[in-house]
Amino acid sequence: MNALAFPGFVPDPAQSADIRLRVLSLGAGVQSTTLALMAAHGEVGPMPDCAIFADTGWEPQAVYDHLAWLRSPNVLPFPVHIVSAGDLRADLIAGAQGERWASIPAFTRTVTPAGSELPVYDEDENGDLVVVGSRIVATERASIGMIRRQCTGDYKIVPIRRKVRELLGIAGRRSPTSPVAEQWIGISLDEALRMKPSFEMWQVNRWPLIERGFTRQDCLRWLERHDYPLPPKSACMGCPFHSDNHWRQMRDHDPEAWTDAVSVDAAIRTGFRGIRAEVYLHRSAVPLDQADLSTTADHGQLDLWPNECEGMCGV
Repeated sequence: MNALAFPGFVPDPAQSADIRLRVLSLGAGVQSTTLALMAAHGEVGPMPDCAIFADTGWEPQAVYDHLAWLRSPNVLPFPVHIVSAGDLRADLIAGAQGERWASIPAFTRTVTPAGSELPVYDEDENGDLVVVGSRIVATERASIGMIRRQCTGDYKIVPIRRKVRELLGIAGRRSPTSPVAEQWIGISLDEALRMKPSFEMWQVNRWPLIERGFTRQDCLRWLERHDYPLPPKSACMGCPFHSDNHWRQMRDHDPEAWTDAVSVDAAIRTGFRGIRAEVYLHRSAVPLDQADLSTTADHGQLDLWPNECEGMCGV
């Protein structure tokens, strides 16, 4: 499979002539690392002007170590800028104390005690729901929900966009009405549903791995073939999108990160503005250190839970 199979993703030469800055969005995971190194080898071009890593302040130490290697001499021929919108971990704990916060896709548990009175709804003649009575809950009920995600936008997309505008010299100025920046995003073919167009008129997104028909496994093979270290999974230590296998690996092989995640999970149970339910990092909505971390595969089932953040995270 090659770029010809994805003609919509091949850069338009006429448009490329107006591009003043090419930026690689670097998450320091498998795909974006492969993309950066392929560019260094001249296998993807034109050469980007720089890469930008958005630091949430809550990345695993392995990610910071890998990022330091990428920034070391003779690895990449272009600079890697590090930007930050703050410390997500600290902001999350502050949010649990009633301060303003950017929500993560955490899980909520709402318990309705036995004997509670709940309204009963029906439609009126206009099709609107109206209360027509009530009922008593015979047994205790617990429902699990999920908070909407703001963290990717606030801690990844916004600081990277701010840096791109700075590098273009348009910070604080009116935006150009046609694309002058091209952002490379390390999404592979098996994650094509994560592709999103740029919402900025002055910037276009490009997915070089998809142009080449590369899957995540192809990226791993490319790194191994060139004798490069395999990158760690790039995601915040307490990301609720972690699979049970990832949580278990953290618990068994990175006790410092596990202890930190457990302490944050316990600290965020209540107190968030606008959220009346209890908040948890694990999908079962129980304390992280009490969660059953056996995987669905352990029980003979496929794990269909999405194991990566969408958009800018985990690439």
